[in-house]
Amino acid sequence: MPEYDFILNFNLPDIPVNLDNFLETLATEGCDDALIGIGKKGRIALNFIRESSSATEAVYSAIRDVKRAIPQAVLTEVSPDFVSLTEVAKLLGCTRQNIRNLMIKNELKSPQPIYGGTPSIWHLSDILNWLYEEKNYRNRIDPNLLELSKVNKDFNIAREWETVDSEEKQKMIDFFSQISA
Repeated sequence: MPEYDFILNFNLPDIPVNLDNFLETLATEGCDDALIGIGKKGRIALNFIRESSSATEAVYSAIRDVKRAIPQAVLTEVSPDFVSLTEVAKLLGCTRQNIRNLMIKNELKSPQPIYGGTPSIWHLSDILNWLYEEKNYRNRIDPNLLELSKVNKDFNIAREWETVDSEEKQKMIDFFSQISA
């Protein structure tokens, strides 16, 4: 069965808690395949290496396990998803300059960043899919990472979509259906 390496970030409830209790409960609720970070007050990060039949099942089962252990925890991000070119290069074992040159040479077809600042930020799945399909990087891209990056992107977008006002959601749906027709 394939292994998926991903991180879940959560905000913790704003109440006095004993972190040792959380750690023990996480282990008994199925998170014994995660390295747990509690460095920032009010937050917890869990780096899972989870065996599963699919990336979707790995991520969803990990979230369910955490929520069983800490029901008040609020998921803030699933990663890897938001990446710079440096992070992409590191994942692929090449230089940042190599990835940047590919993006510049193919500017019209290359994925657009979700944030165009310094550094610019992309969804990992957008870059990996482009490199896989357009640039023949198939031998450098782990299929499990490709699958996982898509699941994480979708999950993060869906999580953000939940914060949009319901009236605005409908306006946006109507608008996008008009411009897509």
